[in-house]
Parts: sequence; structure tokens; C-alpha cells
Amino acid sequence: MTRILTGARLFTGERMLEDHGVVLEGERIRAVVPLDAVPAGARVERLPEGTLLVPGFLDAQVNGAGGVLFNDTPTPEAALAIAAAARRSGTTGLLPTFITDAPGRMREACEAALEAMRRPASGVLGIHLEGPFISGERPGVHESRFIRVPDAGEVDYLGALPERLAVRGGRLVVTLAPECVDDAVIGRLAAAGVVLSAGHTAATYERTREALAAGVRGFTHLFNAMPPAQSRQPGPVVAALEADEAWCGVIADGIHVHPAMLRLLVKSKPPGRVFLVTDAMPPVGTEASSFTLYGRTILRREGRLVTGNGTLAGADIDMVTAVRNCVRLLGLPLEECLRMASLHPASYLGLDGQLGRLAPGYRADLTLLREDLTVLATWVAGQEQWS
Repeated sequence: MTRILTGARLFTGERMLEDHGVVLEGERIRAVVPLDAVPAGARVERLPEGTLLVPGFLDAQVNGAGGVLFNDTPTPEAALAIAAAARRSGTTGLLPTFITDAPGRMREACEAALEAMRRPASGVLGIHLEGPFISGERPGVHESRFIRVPDAGEVDYLGALPERLAVRGGRLVVTLAPECVDDAVIGRLAAAGVVLSAGHTAATYERTREALAAGVRGFTHLFNAMPPAQSRQPGPVVAALEADEAWCGVIADGIHVHPAMLRLLVKSKPPGRVFLVTDAMPPVGTEASSFTLYGRTILRREGRLVTGNGTLAGADIDMVTAVRNCVRLLGLPLEECLRMASLHPASYLGLDGQLGRLAPGYRADLTLLREDLTVLATWVAGQEQWS
């Protein structure tokens, strides 16, 4: 059935529109039209006055939400539960993220994500493996005993995974430390379609530049789990700022990175190369005061998730809050903040031909916002859900 959503102001991913509607045909957007050009026979669905309909948010780094941690239960059900919890805050597509762990568990997580993607309107877009090929000098909360260099079997498995995911439009992101992985491996994985991201790294500026040339595409939660820039040791942060082609994911909670650094980043990078991630953990979307990771208790304290010694362990933020923070803390136009949560991550993942815009042929993944930028409703592949 053809439907048209009217009554809300629209943000298409490029511009704001008044007095237009979005025509849906099944799981796709058929058209964006003026209200005097509604297709004959279309069912008109009027949205509440004062709302804003935008492309659905995409999150490339979600460890958990709604009380579920993907590392604890690397199953299709866990991936779907995380996606369902994140949807309440406007995220219509995400990569469940599996951090450094044993080889067998890593493969379980990958197979679980593949299975979850087979469910209609799952909201699962693939998987992000944050580790295990990271630096023991910058592990963050990752368990050091699982950190390793990739062996031939792991390279073969990961190299074959993008083709399997692509059947359903999915992507594989792997966060690695450039100093811990040879350029030959980086080149092979990149050529196979793996989206490679530098993170949890102590790499020099020079080594980071070499890895970018070899196939690394971006940076995972830039500034965090990497050395700060110094006058004689610029390191990966300056390499990220300087490389026009590199994407940078950031956590905009005002805790992981000072707003001044984020403002500098946005000014330094070409338009479209900075995108939001949540790095969310199980407490997001719940009232929980703690959770366990690798058997350790992680405490929820005043917007932080920390170990007993104060190490940050993921983030306590959802995507719509990150968007509001970009408006409030960074002073960016609302349109750019929305792109940082939708079109820019879609571009990073190579999905910007089907997600991140309200345009003909794009998947009907939409988020409806109130005037205060809270979420009222979402659509995933045309299936709506109201808050």
C-alpha cells in the first residue's frame, strides 16, 4: 500500500522542507512531494503538528543497550534486543559491537549478527569488531589477555565476511591498532570490503599515515584510547585531523572528549567526515546502576560508566542525546548535527546510497522528533513504532 506521511517539517539529509510529504511504498521511500502533489490513492497519515521527520539515526558502535551486552551473549536475540532498545532513541540502524575477546566468541558474534540481519526490519546493519588486534599500551577497558595479532585463520574468516554481510546490505567494521597489524593484512582486508578503523592505538603519526595509505578508512572514538597530540609526537590524533579522506567517529557526551576538542575537530575536517557514535553499554535505556564486563563490575556514576579505578568503560548516552549535545555544546546547526547521526555514518559505511536521506529509492528508515528534539516515533524499513 502506498502511504504518505504529512504534517511534519522534513529534513531530507540536505535541506529542510515545509509543506511536503514522504511517500512510502513498502519498505522504500517512493518520493518526497509537495502537499498539492499527493499520489492518487495514497493513504494520508498525518503526523503531529510541530514535529520534524528526519532520516533515521545510524550508530556504528553499540556495545549494548536495554540491559543487554553483546559480549555477554553474542546471539541473534541479543543483537535484536540491542537494536530494539536503541530504536527508542531514534537509531534505526546499528552495528552491534563486540570488543576484544576469545577467537571462538568473536566468530559467534559475527554469525549472530548475520542471523539477526535476516529478520525483517531488524535494524542490524552488520557488526563492529572493536579489537582484538589492538595495542596492549592502550587497551582501555578491554581485557589484555585476549589482545593478539591476527593469524592466518582469522584473516581468512574476516576477509570472507563482508561478502556474506553484503547479501543483506551489511557491513563489517574492524577497529585495529596500526602498529599491531602489517600493511599486507590491512590491504587484504580493505580490498575484501572490511571497513578498517584505527583505535586503541599507540601508533606514531608516521605509522598511522602508512596505515591510512594501506587501507585504514577512519578512527574509532577519536581522542580516546590513543596518545594525545604533542608538539614533537603528533601521533594518531594529528594524522586523523590532517587526513582529509579519513572519517572520525566521536562520542559527544561531554565526558569522553572536551567540547572544545570536538569543535576543533569539526573545523579541521572536510564537511561530512565527522560522525557520531554512542559506544553505548547495557545501562543505556534502563535505570541500572551497574553492569558486569569480563566479570568486573562497571559503575554508572553521573553520566559516566567506570571501573573501580575510574577507567571509562563505554558510554552512557543514546544517539538523540548526542545530537542535542552537538547543538548545545558545539553550537553546530541542527542540520549538520542530524547529518552527523545519519548521512555521515552512512557514508563512512558505504551505505549512503540507501540510508541517511529522505529520497526516492532509499529505505524507509525515519525518525520523528518533537520540538525539543526527543523521539516520538521511528520507521525501520517502513515499519513504524511510536514512543
